[in-house]
Amino acid sequence: MSTSPNDQDDELAGTEQPFVAHLVELRDRLIKAVIAIAIVAGALAVYPGPAALYDILAAPLISHLPKGATLIATSVISPFVVPLKILLMAAFLVALPVVLWQVWSFVAPGLYSHEKKLVLPLVVSSTILFFVGVAFCYFFVFGQVFSFIQSFAPKSITAAPDIEAYLSFVMTMFLAFGAAFEVPIVVIVLARMGIVSIEKMKEFRGYFIVLAFIISAVITPPDVVSQLALAVPMCLLYEVGIWAAQIFIKHTKAPEDASEPAKS
Repeated sequence: MSTSPNDQDDELAGTEQPFVAHLVELRDRLIKAVIAIAIVAGALAVYPGPAALYDILAAPLISHLPKGATLIATSVISPFVVPLKILLMAAFLVALPVVLWQVWSFVAPGLYSHEKKLVLPLVVSSTILFFVGVAFCYFFVFGQVFSFIQSFAPKSITAAPDIEAYLSFVMTMFLAFGAAFEVPIVVIVLARMGIVSIEKMKEFRGYFIVLAFIISAVITPPDVVSQLALAVPMCLLYEVGIWAAQIFIKHTKAPEDASEPAKS
């Protein structure tokens, strides 16, 4: 049976409309996320301000520098660009719950109920763990690392770190510890998807300890304090991930298909 041009147009319209509607919704969600970040950035620009945010970020280093020593700027625009980068980074982190909520609102309607039970807890817990990793790095690791480094500095050397180099170091450490604290999420996802069984992960425990120390030696500065501060939590979180995976798998199983014939 031949189809008329009008029928073909209707078929195309029927397939195009949902796709366009999804694009429109995605655009709206992205706009809302950007607006949230912009509002937070505006608020942080007023109080405490970009310069104060940098002072907060630099406080762990400043407290361990020799008396009278300060950070320096080797580029003409660094005193403006670096605090601005920190302002945007802080705004994104503060607005991250809103951003993730927009992502979840866009994805959730297309998921089954058991998939929602799987995705939403992972999104929330991974965000919390990332913040915990960053906080652990700022409040504990930085103080130990800078104290250790300054203890080896010769008396004839006056430390005056560059602000851009310090920002790069801080970002690297934040990402390293934030990602390291995601170990339980990786373990849960691998176990839930059936890629690696819980038993295999328990057998891999010894290898993971070695791997954790190798990763910490590569990522962190060449000092024992920061390497232990990264490797030890990774090993502990690996154990937490194995324990949590068993509970998570139990509560996120897909319901059995009702059309499946009953077993005799």
